[in-house]
Amino acid sequence: METKLIYLEHMDQYACDAKVVNVLSEDGRTVIILDQTVFYPQGGGQPYDTGVITGGHGAKFLVEEVRFVDGAVRHIGKFQSGTFAVGDTVTCAVDIDRRQLHSRLHSAGHVVDMGLKKLGIQWKAGKGYHFPVGSYDEYAGNLNGADTAKMRADLEAACNEVIAQHIPTKVLFMKWEDMASVCAFVPDHIPDNKPGRVVMYGDFGIPCGGTHVANLSEIKSMTIRKIKQDGPNVRVSYAVE
Repeated sequence: METKLIYLEHMDQYACDAKVVNVLSEDGRTVIILDQTVFYPQGGGQPYDTGVITGGHGAKFLVEEVRFVDGAVRHIGKFQSGTFAVGDTVTCAVDIDRRQLHSRLHSAGHVVDMGLKKLGIQWKAGKGYHFPVGSYDEYAGNLNGADTAKMRADLEAACNEVIAQHIPTKVLFMKWEDMASVCAFVPDHIPDNKPGRVVMYGDFGIPCGGTHVANLSEIKSMTIRKIKQDGPNVRVSYAVE
């Protein structure tokens, strides 16, 4: 049974009720599978959520890791008290501070894309790493002997100009073949086990399954830490306030 991913449409929802589909034991840890969840499973360069799942009679499960496998979200951790049975109604609650930091970092990664566009730099977007330590975006491109100190300063200014515009975030759901109508870059493959989703900042769209701020102003400000050539790619390292 596939898990309904509430966060795809409601990124600022941090709690929900759900029904227990399965309770498993693997490698000394407990795995809870639910019919729906607000917990984000690690992927797309974004870390997993942590938090708690509570049930009747004082049952409390500490969510230490979240993964997405074959359409199902696996909430991995341990019971602090009690237990769940299949069919039980439980309440999910993510660690809000952790989620909000990850959302700010992920949105900031896309602001780098927007900043490069403002500067007329047309590198091809690749992977992103939106973890709290060592965040970066990677692009297919070449610095060609550019003054990286000046580029870093210019890009940082452009990114913070974007943030200052208070652009709201919207999401669109569409097929992969339609994404080019709103996105400058569309990957060659979009996972078919999740709905096709595009995150929109004004008229700037990017295919993405992660969580994001409701308005880019929530990023507050960002720093471009380094721009360097890494083989055939350019890596842009960044941080948020």
